[in-house]
Amino acid sequence: MDLGIKGKKAIVCAASKGLGRACAMSLAREGVDLVITARTAADLEKTADEIRKETGVKVTAVPGDITTDAGRAAALAACPNPDILVNNAGGPPRGDFRDWGREEWIKAVDANMLTPIFLIKAVVDGMISRRFGRIVNITSASVKSPIPELGMSNGARAGLTGFVAGLARQIARHNVIINNILPGPFLTDRLRSGFQEAARASKRPVDELVQERAKNSYTGRVGDPAEFGDACAFLCSAKIGFIVGHNLILDGGNFNSSIA
Repeated sequence: MDLGIKGKKAIVCAASKGLGRACAMSLAREGVDLVITARTAADLEKTADEIRKETGVKVTAVPGDITTDAGRAAALAACPNPDILVNNAGGPPRGDFRDWGREEWIKAVDANMLTPIFLIKAVVDGMISRRFGRIVNITSASVKSPIPELGMSNGARAGLTGFVAGLARQIARHNVIINNILPGPFLTDRLRSGFQEAARASKRPVDELVQERAKNSYTGRVGDPAEFGDACAFLCSAKIGFIVGHNLILDGGNFNSSIA
């Protein structure tokens, strides 16, 4: 299926590894030129080189922290008029809400709510004037099914979800479409680090915990980042203009509801 986005330009945030990298790769396979961001320059350039070699598209690596004014300015300077924006940032740490002060909460809200809002603000009017835009926010399955030890993520990402629900419906008439993808367990470095932490606490092998998590999924496995990337590319398609303000949960069916 031709998604109709060959030759478009995209900004993909936090794209050196994990789900952001998968989204960048899937878009590149559709012929989309990329600006990719991440904090670690060496990892980012390695990913950019791999995407270039596999797909032949133009990939510009912009190292920096997308959760800061400087990081956002650098990405937007490299691609001031994107057709596609994929918002992504690492989630806040796990823990007990009793241990978090104002500083921790502000950092979480800055990264996982305000950063995507500021990026949307920077690009949305240009998309409206060109009558094409696709914005995908990577949030979390915890938006629909909160995870107790991820309270800061639950709160900040739910705030973004509420904001997007209103904005998506205001701008859809201009062919500027916003949707969210809510990942469950995908085999990324972040998930591995969570398993490693649990393994240390429980004195059990990491592989055993991974296999246990897979068995508890209706699919019998954890997610492959590549399939997440393909879902993102689909939501960036020129053909999805009637899919507005949705929260697509990709968790292998773990969120159990008659209406997902």
